[in-house]
Amino acid sequence: MGSFSVWHWLIVLVIVLVLFGRGKIPELMGDVAKGIKSFKKGMTDEDAPEAGNGTTTAKTVDHKADEVKETSRS
Repeated sequence: MGSFSVWHWLIVLVIVLVLFGRGKIPELMGDVAKGIKSFKKGMTDEDAPEAGNGTTTAKTVDHKADEVKETSRS
């Protein structure tokens, strides 16, 4: 009961083909591939400016406790 036989997978394949049709599955896979490519391109675009100047700088947020404005108490 733990694993599926070949017949189970054939039935699932037939159901998927009936629901989506033959032309829809390659179209969906193409859309998934385009999404992955654009994600990878977006990740490399973020790294490109840092690699261009030869130096890497860490982005930090300066926070000084004495510059925090105190709210007036009523």
